[in-house]
Amino acid sequence: MLLPNGDRDGNGSREYSQESRFAAQLSGQKVENARRIFDELRLIKSPYEIKLMQHAINISNEAHMRSMAMASRTKWEYEVQAEVEYTFRRRNADFWGYPSIVGCGPNATTLHYQIPAGEVRSGDLLLMDVGAEFEHYTADITRTFPVNGRFTKEQKEIYQIVFDAQEAVAKATRPGVRFSALQQIAAGVIEDGLLKLGLITKKDGRQFRVWYMHGLGHWLGMNVHDVGDYGTPLAPGMIFTNEPGIYIRPDTLEWLPDTPENREFKTKVGPVFEKYKSIGVRIEDDMLVTADGVEWMSKDLPRTIADIESFIARASKEVAYRPGLLVDPNQRVPIRHTAAE
Repeated sequence: MLLPNGDRDGNGSREYSQESRFAAQLSGQKVENARRIFDELRLIKSPYEIKLMQHAINISNEAHMRSMAMASRTKWEYEVQAEVEYTFRRRNADFWGYPSIVGCGPNATTLHYQIPAGEVRSGDLLLMDVGAEFEHYTADITRTFPVNGRFTKEQKEIYQIVFDAQEAVAKATRPGVRFSALQQIAAGVIEDGLLKLGLITKKDGRQFRVWYMHGLGHWLGMNVHDVGDYGTPLAPGMIFTNEPGIYIRPDTLEWLPDTPENREFKTKVGPVFEKYKSIGVRIEDDMLVTADGVEWMSKDLPRTIADIESFIARASKEVAYRPGLLVDPNQRVPIRHTAAE
């Protein structure tokens, strides 16, 4: 007999608590938690599920691109968020798969920034972590771009480290690899880059966590943080997010505990910190594991420094006159499940 799990929410608690009663009444029957079975079923996506997720990603790509194009003409973060969520509804998405994150300047250094009430300022970076949900499947994509369309030298340096980490993970992704190995690859690239810039003083596996404090990513599907064992080797049909980041919070050095080691760290890193203070960068793409590697499901969204600058230079002039410019007309047709499928 299989019982629902009661430790995730209240829905299955009553049934789960009856385990001993059922076991006593059904002599010889084994009572087990069914969560693992259903998690495994959701971890590998069917072709139809992949189709739904690709459509959610396409909608999300458009929302990102339209926001990149019009950000310089806004004053407040919530205006950008409104453009994102308008696009979701216009494209017939269920809505967002998670609350949209839109943070400019120092707000981009807050991981789950949820109150988009800050100013959108020329010269700052704007971080957008937004994803549409379609037919109960969600996208999860992040881009960081300069409001005025041009990265500064310091912004480029941080962005390139994050970009290189994401690229290294993608190149290492293939069936049989474990998620933990990909996390180590991303961490290694970021640690090397931060040491080169002078934002850490040594490679000890700890200092770099001051500026990169989260994991590489997560499974993606019906939930934005979808179910599944992260110890499971990658296999074709799995979809995960690849989202390294660096966050130079302006108050970071203030809240470090007052220890001899931290005082030395602040003395050495302080001058460099002032150069990069308030720069927050995350790049996140949705990756489908294939038989021979990985498919970038969100590949149509500008990602390199050159592509982002080129896109904003063009689209910021054109989008006001042709609102549908950024969308393939064929993608406007909603995907709906039919009996034939």
